[in-house]
Amino acid sequence: MASTNDLKNGMVLDLDGQLWQVLWFQHHKPGKGNTVVRTKLKHVLSGKIIDKTFNSDTKVDTATVDRREMQYLYMDGEDYVFMDNTSYEQFMISTETVGDAKDFMLENQNAIVATHEGNPLFIELPASVELEVTYTEPGLQGDRSTGGTKPATLETGKEIQVPLFITTGEKIKVDTRDGGSYLGRVSS
Repeated sequence: MASTNDLKNGMVLDLDGQLWQVLWFQHHKPGKGNTVVRTKLKHVLSGKIIDKTFNSDTKVDTATVDRREMQYLYMDGEDYVFMDNTSYEQFMISTETVGDAKDFMLENQNAIVATHEGNPLFIELPASVELEVTYTEPGLQGDRSTGGTKPATLETGKEIQVPLFITTGEKIKVDTRDGGSYLGRVSS
């Protein structure tokens, strides 16, 4: 049990037997009345996002979530194979559980795997990853570091928008939290 005053981003709540991850929360004091806590919650299994408001200091059940660093090894059919870095035990994790993280994962890369009662819930990647651009149209004469963008395909197959001066073969830093925005070049 925890109080709504103790909520943190990433915390997993057990509401009516369903697991919900806190994506965002804010304490709000209206002009009159009691303080409330507004939250944005993501259903762990379905990915559905809802807004929920709690009265301040309401007791909520927290789920026991085990977060372990694991290494992504390879894809086996429809499942991803991860290895626990401490016990070397291998786990098969479904594509639905991996979700959008698949767009930023390379073989032998570490990620945090969150489990509840032995069942994998979701994958947490670092805030940014370094990936190589496998294809992008060449820039045109006069392209500058400020200005337009163009599509680029990353080594994972994900397509993102990059500045015009980026070329095929360059390593770039990509933000994993917002679906893959360009953060900058990686100096060699």
